[in-house]
Amino acid sequence: MDSVTRRTFVQQLLALAAASRAGDATLAAAQSDARALALWYARPAARWVEALPVGSGRLGAMVFGGIGLDRLQLNEDTLWSGGPRDWNNPGARTVLPTLRQLVADARYAEADTLAKQALGPYTESFMPLADLFIAFTHGDVARAYRRELDLHTAIATLRYQIGGGNYVREVLASHGDNVIAVRLSADRPRMLDFTARLSSPLKAATTAGAAFVLDGRAPSHVDPNYFDRPAPVQYSDAEGMRFAVALDAVVEGGTRRIDADGVHVEGASEAVLLVVAATSFNGYARSPVREGRDQSAAAAADMAHARSRSWVGLRSAHIESHRELMGRVDLQLGPLAAPPAEATDERVGRLGATDPQLVELLFQYGRYLLISSSRPGSQPANLQGLWNDQVRPPWSSNWTLNINAEMNYWPAETANLAELHEPFIDFINDLAVTGKTTAMINYGARGWTAHHNSDIWRQSAPVGDFGQGDPVWAFWPMAGAWLSHHLWEHYAFGGDREYLRTRAYPSMKGAAEFCLDWLVDAPDGRLITSPSTSPENKFVLADGRHAGVGIGSAMDLALIWDLFTNTIEAAATLQTDARLRDELSRARDRLAPYRLAADGSLQEWAHGLPGAEPEHRHFSHLFGLFPGRQIVQGTPLFAAARRSLELRGDGGTGWSLAWKINAWARLRDGDRAFRFVTNMLRLVDSGPDAGQRGGVYRNLFDAHPPFQIDGNFGFTSGVSEMLVQSHHGEIHLLPALPSAWPEGRVAGLRARGGFVVNLTWAGGQVTRAEIDSRLGGNCRLRAAVPLRVAGTPARPPNGPNTNPFYRIHEIAAPVMAGGGVLPASDAPGGAAIEFATEAGRTYTVTA
Repeated sequence: MDSVTRRTFVQQLLALAAASRAGDATLAAAQSDARALALWYARPAARWVEALPVGSGRLGAMVFGGIGLDRLQLNEDTLWSGGPRDWNNPGARTVLPTLRQLVADARYAEADTLAKQALGPYTESFMPLADLFIAFTHGDVARAYRRELDLHTAIATLRYQIGGGNYVREVLASHGDNVIAVRLSADRPRMLDFTARLSSPLKAATTAGAAFVLDGRAPSHVDPNYFDRPAPVQYSDAEGMRFAVALDAVVEGGTRRIDADGVHVEGASEAVLLVVAATSFNGYARSPVREGRDQSAAAAADMAHARSRSWVGLRSAHIESHRELMGRVDLQLGPLAAPPAEATDERVGRLGATDPQLVELLFQYGRYLLISSSRPGSQPANLQGLWNDQVRPPWSSNWTLNINAEMNYWPAETANLAELHEPFIDFINDLAVTGKTTAMINYGARGWTAHHNSDIWRQSAPVGDFGQGDPVWAFWPMAGAWLSHHLWEHYAFGGDREYLRTRAYPSMKGAAEFCLDWLVDAPDGRLITSPSTSPENKFVLADGRHAGVGIGSAMDLALIWDLFTNTIEAAATLQTDARLRDELSRARDRLAPYRLAADGSLQEWAHGLPGAEPEHRHFSHLFGLFPGRQIVQGTPLFAAARRSLELRGDGGTGWSLAWKINAWARLRDGDRAFRFVTNMLRLVDSGPDAGQRGGVYRNLFDAHPPFQIDGNFGFTSGVSEMLVQSHHGEIHLLPALPSAWPEGRVAGLRARGGFVVNLTWAGGQVTRAEIDSRLGGNCRLRAAVPLRVAGTPARPPNGPNTNPFYRIHEIAAPVMAGGGVLPASDAPGGAAIEFATEAGRTYTVTA
């Protein structure tokens, strides 16, 4: 990079940083002139995974962009099957002692069979709401077709020409105005003639009045798509969510009329379609039938409000709300370039990750999807975010708690969207209520627990239809420990003690109390979990059979170490529960250590039996590497984690590839992490021959396959981890920069302790950074090159970091199989400095 280019880079970075400090909403405006962040296509969507998503957190739409007939597939985040019910199983407590004895006797196949008696019912399913169809009289032969989704504005736009006239459609989902709005326009007077109507795959009927209204009812129960029995979709008068969708149009230069066939617009120059929706959901503990809210009145009120707003007002308020969040982070992986002339799917198919702008786009797309599917007051993003078109969606489109729901929120803190964590935090605190009953009835334990799946009713018991499921995934009472990690992380990044006191610590404490009761004494005097599973992966018995229920999975012990450590720190910060702190400290010190296999990898189970699938998509035993903070550089565990990840291979489904980006980033191997960036940016066909290869669909949705949104969020988190890490006593700049990104910049990434990081690099090295301190405190930085701080005394680190958010904890040495020699530990490379910061000040750092 020459001096002029570098100077321009720095000037741009400073302008972006200044915009961020002045008000993050202006950052997108500062960057949008130079950066094109849009998905665009030269033809309509032929499949659902080619349509473009818009969402307000509560209302979502998939926009197909048809010419003569367009479709918007609609969702509302509280429309689920079922209602509150008793899912707990007292029989689990009865069989638990026998189950533990079977495991102690190494009778694992029998333990598998008995564990089925501890299961409960399957969760309910997230439902599709309706479809909005718009039929035009002008036919479907058009020229100059282009549909796109602008990530800066969160507006999906369609442009085309017919008969010399230019047509434009714009679609937005407004968070502030609770409406999906579609503006249709033409550049010649009275060219718009169309009919808009609603339909639903659920039981529903339409009426015509002041608006075209669809009233419906969700099923009382829906089985998971993988569970095959008669009548998987059931309707009942006793239960089932009610819903209402209303459609109207505001026209200019034409007429509008509503009848039983829909909303008819004739001879208009412009029309704005308004879609609102509401359900009878009135809280997770209330029946939507007997105690539900009036969904029709709620929809009518939202429609009255939407009618009172002009398109200009709706659009400008929507963009402002979106940009305030979207504009906080800018990423540039190379020189600025002109917007590409090639459609997005064609670029992915031809270039993939060799095009750094596609990496930038997929990174920002993850942020866009989180903004669109998780806003304060909404439900958290589920397995498909906010978007689902099937009555029996994949895996019920529920919250899968053994990684997938958590992965949805990995980028919330690092990628500067902390308030979007709020719905998930509320969800966790709700589970702490229902999970307390589960802990008591199922296991006779204190505190609270949750398992593999949950739903809008906050199911906390194991799923599996009381014995039909496989315990290898259904029997896993560790969700409370993993979910509590998010409660702590939100505090670790933001430093809000009132939040810690009132919303985080009580649930963390309850999860820790459950784990204290769940642990059992091992023969060597250590504490271990029994029975124990390593989610979705089985081990091979001596006779060749496979089993999933064993003892002391590495994941269990890593989760408990993480929970106990975070709860101890939280209690100390709040100066409370000294006796519990001591109990947790003693128990943590007694936890069984990691065990290393003869090949130097981490054992997945304490018994040391080999895994049935060496390249299994889950690598749960590496939780302590990421997202945890137990396996860190400078310990033998670091090398063992690397060996374990190598053995898992380079394949995997979409979300697993994303997890591997994060894990290799934590291993400080940028080029290996980039290998999985490359694997993610592969085009996956959505047809029956898609197989199990991960990648992205044409609309950049993550391909598990089928679609799961966690891979999108995991990708964004992984790129963040490649550029900035802050989990081990310091902020590490460019810890895993691949050789494919020799120059670039990023602005707005967050680090623990209230720091916001902007940085530029060239030749693979940091050239300049800005550290914005929101909380004050000691700042310790590490980079591959020596750093200096302008105008502030800096010094080499000396002893532990005095910043309380950067404590380092002693980790027990692992046990090597057969008494072998532990792998060598390597110390972090590069150079480190530290300096005192004041809250509200920004510090300039140069190489």
